[in-house]
Amino acid sequence: MTRKIILTLVGVLLLAALIGGIKALQIRKMIDAGANFAPPPVTVTSAVVAADSWEALLFAVGSLEAVQGVMVAAESPGKVVEIPFVSGKRVGKGDLLLQQDVSTETAQLPGAEAAVSLARSNLKRSGNLLAEKFISQAEYDAAFANFREAAAAADNLRAVIAKKSIRAPFSGRLGIRQVDVGQVLKEGDPIVSLQDVDPIFVNFYLPQQNLAEIRIGQTIRVTSSTLPQGFAEGEITATNPQLDAATRNLRIQGTLENPDEVLRPGMYVDVAVLLPDRLPLLTIPATAVLYAPYSDSVFVIEEKTDEKSGESVKVLRQQFVTLGEKRGDFVAVKEGLKEGETVVSTGVFKLRNGQAVTIDNTLNPDFKLAPRPENK
Repeated sequence: MTRKIILTLVGVLLLAALIGGIKALQIRKMIDAGANFAPPPVTVTSAVVAADSWEALLFAVGSLEAVQGVMVAAESPGKVVEIPFVSGKRVGKGDLLLQQDVSTETAQLPGAEAAVSLARSNLKRSGNLLAEKFISQAEYDAAFANFREAAAAADNLRAVIAKKSIRAPFSGRLGIRQVDVGQVLKEGDPIVSLQDVDPIFVNFYLPQQNLAEIRIGQTIRVTSSTLPQGFAEGEITATNPQLDAATRNLRIQGTLENPDEVLRPGMYVDVAVLLPDRLPLLTIPATAVLYAPYSDSVFVIEEKTDEKSGESVKVLRQQFVTLGEKRGDFVAVKEGLKEGETVVSTGVFKLRNGQAVTIDNTLNPDFKLAPRPENK
């Protein structure tokens, strides 16, 4: 009995040793396979580091202002009897905007004109009598004074009637009316806003160190989402003779054509002043940069020979760079890259240094310096 137990134990130990040896061989093969495993190349898109020259620009934030803009107001007290204008419509210079009650003045005017006519006749008669020396110079002067007084009284009535017939001082677009028929207006009460917005002014500020670069007639580019093409160009038409004492900034005024009136007073816009010089630089797509707090980097694609197979493969080298200005889909590179080098253009966050890659640019984005994404 004891011998059978011993033989059984020996058999179990031999079986366990056999199984352990087999497992050890399997693990060893797995370790060797892992050590020799080469991950398949990752497919990436690429872009070439290109030499370019950008327009030299000075940037600012501007505010739009009408070339002529006024709140039309009542010049004298009176009751509103007619409002012939329509809110939001264009009007020409001299168009009637509002009529106040002038019935009293209209009734008094014929009497005043009759007094002028009588005074004119008396003055003419006095002139004839003075020539024949039938009256003195003092009597003639009194007749002349009466005529001037009567004419002034009639002109005063006409002026009151004209003030109560409120007309557009210049051509432009009206705002929303602020009065109603039957309303009694006081002097200075607002009636409607009138703005001449074609052309239109843009006011902006630049620091004093840019003063030597500013010239009258210099081209400016205004960017706004309301413009059909996204931007419009105009020119600098005026600068303040003095700088702001608090900020040391110079106020500049430009003029823009605005035929469609899509730009309105009070809007803010981005302004770029175009300088005569261009900036030579190296550019890459902004999506090629792996942004990080310690330093920005890109992945350069290099050709290397595989030590085992002897074949040429493409591998990544992480390169730290110093970036400059960003415009559109591109960013300028100050240091770290050379012209003609190839970098990964998209998806850089999932890559690592030394990784093998293949290039497929069929899905590469269309990078542009002035992109205009569709609003879908």
